[in-house]
Amino acid sequence: MRGIDASVPNSARIWNYWMGGKDHYPVDQAAGDAYVALAPQIEDMAWESRRFLIRVVTHLAQECGVRQFLDVGTGLPTYENTHEVAQGIDPTSKIVYVDNDPIVLVHARTLLRGTKEGVTAYVNADLREPEDILAAAGKVLDLTQPVALLLMGILGHIEDYQEATTIVRRLLTALPHGSYFAHYDGTFTTEGLLTAQRNYDATGAVPYVLRTPQKIAAFYDGLTLLAPGIVSCPLWRPDPGTSPAPTDIYGGVARKE
Repeated sequence: MRGIDASVPNSARIWNYWMGGKDHYPVDQAAGDAYVALAPQIEDMAWESRRFLIRVVTHLAQECGVRQFLDVGTGLPTYENTHEVAQGIDPTSKIVYVDNDPIVLVHARTLLRGTKEGVTAYVNADLREPEDILAAAGKVLDLTQPVALLLMGILGHIEDYQEATTIVRRLLTALPHGSYFAHYDGTFTTEGLLTAQRNYDATGAVPYVLRTPQKIAAFYDGLTLLAPGIVSCPLWRPDPGTSPAPTDIYGGVARKE
């Protein structure tokens, strides 16, 4: 557990707190409660982000035949993690999780267990060093075959928008045609959400940038978007019989032709 700072809020631990988990410290609970006081929709956003991940991985594995997943910025394990969804559809699926948060890596290696037929691996790497990620992932995944690149809620931690865009391009360039890019990030429609985020950033935690849907959509330039395009995540292929309401997380799925 070396390297884990329990005195400063941590986004992965706060996300875990909002979703009813137990892997957080008092500082995370206090920061999470302060955020909710100004932007109560954040708890729905946390849950909807997980539901989005489940639907995306299900679609990619079941309908698109993807058997390799590179999940960067995985966060703390909750329910229906990427490998559980993918390997539940095809036990031979290979999943590489990437994070540079010590507490995430500790929990991932302890709690996430894949099938005997497939592979579930963990890489300690920084999103700002995509070549390191690709080198490590290439030891597990066949990068000559399609890979689903998942960047769920992580690009907002790259404050410079051009740098974030460049990172996406560097990762996708190394993946073969027929690969997929899936992602979401936070947006804003109320001043309360912006204020809550500014207050959180001021705690000394790693900042997070809330971007417009237009800027989020630009990450997909040059790719073929799957319907319904870049939308509020609850509206991306919702489960039959449900009538979800939009919330302040936008994302989508696209194919590299």
